[in-house]
Amino acid sequence: MQRIVEECMSRYGLSRDAQTRYIDLVSEVGELGKEILKAIDYGNKSFPAGGHEDEVNAKMEMGDCLFSLFALCCGMGIDAREALEAALAKYEERFSAGGKIGSEITDGIPNQEGLT
Repeated sequence: MQRIVEECMSRYGLSRDAQTRYIDLVSEVGELGKEILKAIDYGNKSFPAGGHEDEVNAKMEMGDCLFSLFALCCGMGIDAREALEAALAKYEERFSAGGKIGSEITDGIPNQEGLT
């Protein structure tokens, strides 16, 4: 998938530096959040399923997030597959060691259970 994104960026002149790619990713995650909030009426209902327009919009935004994440990997020279495999191995080790995926303390701040 990363190679496909890299080829698309090259073909259409979309290559940017890592900082720009990071800001783009954060922006896209915000747009996904907006679609989810609209779909759940700001917490008043469950996320729709089965091809509902809100689900389709969220799916499109999720695709934008994935594109931006792969583009960021390209901009940083990181192999996305290797990064994911390393993260999965880390989670497996943590879960095996103590039953929690999230680290206990990050930068001196206790972490929420299940979060990294």
